[in-house]
Amino acid sequence: MTAVIWWTRRDLRLHDNFALQAALAHGEPVIPVFVLDPKLLQAGDVSDKRVAFLFGGLKALDADLRARGSQLILRQGDPVEVLEELCAATGATAVFAEADPWPYARQRDADVAERVPLALTQGITARPYDAIRKADGTGYTVFTPFSRAWKSLPLPASGDLMPAPERLAPPSDVPDQAAAIPKTPQVSETWGVLSALASFPPGETEGLRRLRAFAGGFDAPIHQYAGVRNRMDLDGTSLLSPYLRFGMISALRATVAAHHAAEHAPTAEARKGAETWLNELIWREFYQSVLYHFPAVLGQEFQANLRGISWRNDQAEFAAWREGRTGYPVVDAAMRQLVQLGWMHNRARMIVASFLVKDLLIDWRWGERFFMQHLADGDPASNNGGWQWTAGVGTDAAPYFRVFNPVLQGEKFDPQAAYIRRWVPELTRVPDKYIQAPWTMPADAQRLAGTAIGKDYPAPIVDHALARERTLAAYRAG
Repeated sequence: MTAVIWWTRRDLRLHDNFALQAALAHGEPVIPVFVLDPKLLQAGDVSDKRVAFLFGGLKALDADLRARGSQLILRQGDPVEVLEELCAATGATAVFAEADPWPYARQRDADVAERVPLALTQGITARPYDAIRKADGTGYTVFTPFSRAWKSLPLPASGDLMPAPERLAPPSDVPDQAAAIPKTPQVSETWGVLSALASFPPGETEGLRRLRAFAGGFDAPIHQYAGVRNRMDLDGTSLLSPYLRFGMISALRATVAAHHAAEHAPTAEARKGAETWLNELIWREFYQSVLYHFPAVLGQEFQANLRGISWRNDQAEFAAWREGRTGYPVVDAAMRQLVQLGWMHNRARMIVASFLVKDLLIDWRWGERFFMQHLADGDPASNNGGWQWTAGVGTDAAPYFRVFNPVLQGEKFDPQAAYIRRWVPELTRVPDKYIQAPWTMPADAQRLAGTAIGKDYPAPIVDHALARERTLAAYRAG
């Protein structure tokens, strides 16, 4: 009996899966396959937490498949060789997968297509990432017109969603090989990292639950999103980014949920909340489109006139930033959250990125890479887009002269310093009037708080006002 292969990559789900549905429509038994690619697992920017989240998602997907009579076939090696061998062994007549704009993925898929009959579908984004173009056929480089063009098309509705299949044929023709995740040291070590991901239990079931909790219902949190999304001390965001990163929920379903919440909002303010979250989803679509049309952004500034900036790249200051020892509490809190959880609030991402690039004058690529080494939701398109935006060098970037003041950002978005006190415990007893700028605390207040600046907590490694002027001069010269 012949078969077809569903090659799952960043679509670890059974609902709304274009590649799986295309495979099922072929009319032959479907073999679900995931290939552990050593080039990705051993890359220099791999994150243990991201890999652990991936493996947890694979286990969850396998359980969902087994409940339907099938199972996930795991293989390790070069995807070209693995898929060619599987096609030969099973007689598979086609391989179905969701297209991916990442340059590595595009080259990998081109190589696979030379050896096996590969069919690519949409699915990484709610709309195909190559579908929104300017009148001349080129990709958009500014978000607002991209968003306008995106919204001008019929908005996805519940009728566009696809249920998970109720039953799947067992992949009986697959050679009898170990189907479990290979017992390599790297893989074994990541299981211990899962305990650090308690805030993000992996799997489609959890992703769907979170989406319902955030966007479903008359008084859903999505309706307050516009007002609280920047507050680092509140749970005002969806916490869905890792699930979108690995396709444990589809961008399509998230978009439908946002649109439905906006259409059924009880007040104008509630509608604004849902529309604001929809815009965040469209930002994700925008960055995937940018990566597809302009793949060179992964290595260089999009704005050619800013490719000659003289970065200071001080290694000691970079280490202080990485370890949360800059002396600026909101920056240090965010960096410690990142390293511990593998996730960081979006407002915090902008604050620490601005501090690295525009206070320390360190190359944005250093920060981009460090984020990818730690983020469970690390996505090449969104991570690169965010860093270039904050650095002021990318598509639709913030003006280069926009420099976040970390003290004012903390006062505005962590007004009671609850976020700071959670992640920087040595400042727990510091009075509110000093905690955003603890170096201004008099000596007697330091003694009462049990926090000596320069000893228990570092003094600022840079003067923000002076650093701002230095950075503006470097950008103007660059």
